Amino acid sequence: MTPKSIATTILRMVPAVILLQTLYFKFSAAPESVYIFETLGLEPWGRIGLGILELVVAILILVPKTTWLGALLGIGIMGGAIFSHFTKLGVVVQNDGGTLFLLAWITFVCCVVLVWLHRSHIPLNKNYSDL
Repeated sequence: MTPKSIATTILRMVPAVILLQTLYFKFSAAPESVYIFETLGLEPWGRIGLGILELVVAILILVPKTTWLGALLGIGIMGGAIFSHFTKLGVVVQNDGGTLFLLAWITFVCCVVLVWLHRSHIPLNKNYSDL
């Protein structure tokens, strides 16, 4: 394996593991997760729906051909999470020391880098003559 492929693998694994790890808390209705989604006014359907979407995103990120799509969706989800921390939740949620906020940023940054690295795989119509 080349250093670039090792780095790409790590960049794919980090957000996927973070997203998959949080699923237990969302799907088991852990008190912290319920508190977050009640604060956002999205309990229970937002918690469950977002959990399903995060599962799909993690799988897409892990599959090389769809990494770009999973990372793009991950940017959207984590952007929403970061926005929620800034506007309603605060950086520290239930004395977590800012762990959830930090994990959201790590996932967001990894997804941004993955989209950049896989930008050539994004199927864009480059035929501008129809405009």
